Amino acid sequence: MLYSSTRNPDLRVTPEQALQAGLAPDGGLFVPNRLPAFDFRAISPEVSLPECASQVLAPFFAGSSLAEHLEAICRRALDLPLPITAMPEHGAAFMLELFHGPTAAFKDFAARFLAACLAALQGRERRPQTVLVATSGDTGAAVAAAFHDLPGFRVVILYPDGRVSARQAHQLGAFGGNVEALRVQGSFDDCQRLAKLALNDPGLVERHGLTTANSISIGRLLPQISYYALASTRLADRADTDAALLDVIVPTGNLGNALACILAREMGFPIGQVHLATNANRTLHDYFAGARYQGRDGLRTLANAMDVGDPSNFERLAWLYRDQDPRDAGIHAESVDDETIRARIRKEFDQSRRMICPHTACAMEVLDGLRKNGHDGPLLVAATAHPAKFEGVIEPILGQPVPLPPGLEELLARPATATPLAVDFEALRQAL
Repeated sequence: MLYSSTRNPDLRVTPEQALQAGLAPDGGLFVPNRLPAFDFRAISPEVSLPECASQVLAPFFAGSSLAEHLEAICRRALDLPLPITAMPEHGAAFMLELFHGPTAAFKDFAARFLAACLAALQGRERRPQTVLVATSGDTGAAVAAAFHDLPGFRVVILYPDGRVSARQAHQLGAFGGNVEALRVQGSFDDCQRLAKLALNDPGLVERHGLTTANSISIGRLLPQISYYALASTRLADRADTDAALLDVIVPTGNLGNALACILAREMGFPIGQVHLATNANRTLHDYFAGARYQGRDGLRTLANAMDVGDPSNFERLAWLYRDQDPRDAGIHAESVDDETIRARIRKEFDQSRRMICPHTACAMEVLDGLRKNGHDGPLLVAATAHPAKFEGVIEPILGQPVPLPPGLEELLARPATATPLAVDFEALRQAL
């Protein structure tokens, strides 16, 4: 398997080169030259996520030095709880709980996978690498946890000061050691622009062995395909009918997690319509409603990890459907405002005593809208973060504390520090 840039199909690189570079030299995103096809019936619904991932991801690493290590990488990185819980109060609906990793967010799966791949690629030379990551809340902590104390790696996190939750900010600054947090005086989109500028600077890349662990990295995108593959296989088996395709609702910011779901569908897994649940940042909503794609500045919302006005992975989506309009590909987007997020958090707790984070609340609101509009088929909601990361939002709504998962409690007990950084590329160069 070789990889090309979304901007240059003639570019050809190996999986190793795509993983280590992070971003293509022309500023595009790496994509596989082809998508493998699967018969989902060949995968037992009883397999574990690491076992499923080893099968699903094998074609993407065929012919690379990582192929022989893939099974071990999947065991090491993806052996995390993956509950799929029924929500009978919403009909044939299920929740894919993606928040049981060390930093209580779905990003843990992909960050751990990428770290294991890059560590395997270092070899005996152990040339030091700097992993530069922009985060709107959850990515940074997941990457920090995955690379913390990993020999040969330094992690530099860019996050928008004052635009992540207090607990998210504490997580980002609590690791220490080989992890440094920089609080940028701007938006997530500013952080993302700075990271891309650095990754496109040959001098910085060479000097620091610069790579990225953002969802622009193909190494972040690929492992996310596996949990949608496994969830859809398990639920198709329960439904016991080929006709009952599973529609999936994914809270969406930078579009990486949702794109993984779409790729799983295109590879042959039993997924039907994909619904993007966004917050008040309406870029994707407006596009799928018929407007021309128009990136814009991100707005601050309660669902801060999705405060993205110009999703990077839209470029991969456009590549995937380069021969058709993506709006004709069974993808929909809905925007949910803060007032509705609050009401949905309250309603879900009153109905089922289920606590949900603001991002998952967007997806649950889309689920409710689909049911009201007559959708009576099976639906899966991706729950992307533990509600305890957003106690400042949830506790005033519910009037009671949100219990802390053990991993988050341990991180919050550590001291945290972060260095201020201006929205200035020269300032980032100096910091690096």
